[in-house]
Amino acid sequence: MSSIDIDNSLGARIKYEREIRGWSLTEMAERASVSRAMIHKIERGESSPTANLLGKLSGAFGLTISALIARAEANQNRLLKFADQPVWIDPETGYVRRHISPQSDLPIDLVQVTLPSGKAVPMPQSAFAFLKQLILVTQGELIFVEGDIRHRMTVGDCLELGPPVDCVFVNESSSDCVYLVAVLTSK
Repeated sequence: MSSIDIDNSLGARIKYEREIRGWSLTEMAERASVSRAMIHKIERGESSPTANLLGKLSGAFGLTISALIARAEANQNRLLKFADQPVWIDPETGYVRRHISPQSDLPIDLVQVTLPSGKAVPMPQSAFAFLKQLILVTQGELIFVEGDIRHRMTVGDCLELGPPVDCVFVNESSSDCVYLVAVLTSK
């Protein structure tokens, strides 16, 4: 799926999630702390949301970013082939998010993230407020800033996220960092 197709699918899904809740654009903007105009542009597929913005929108719905992207993709197969795994690229940082688990009734989502060298991706507290997560570094080094706590993680290190706070994923190294995120959902 091209980035234009995923932008259109995400926009349509965000609009659908907003409308099934009976929220106006104004109410959605207030809940997500995102401008009404930006949500409108995303819903029409005219703008690609950043990772931070997608975190705010999915958090307002009580969904993980993974669940929102998976719903946009609407893949119901138990086997999710590599070539069919939804991939989303943050237009601001080049951060690549690959949803590797198939959409199912299991209460877990698996996501692989590639964070380019020298990049940082902030995530708002609202993206973590309703779920539990583990982060496992599989390549490179990751600095994970969780509120006032700075975790330096290398290959094989696994962290359980604490109480929801604003966080930042940082790659201070000279090569890409790849990590897995296991998200316990309330499906």
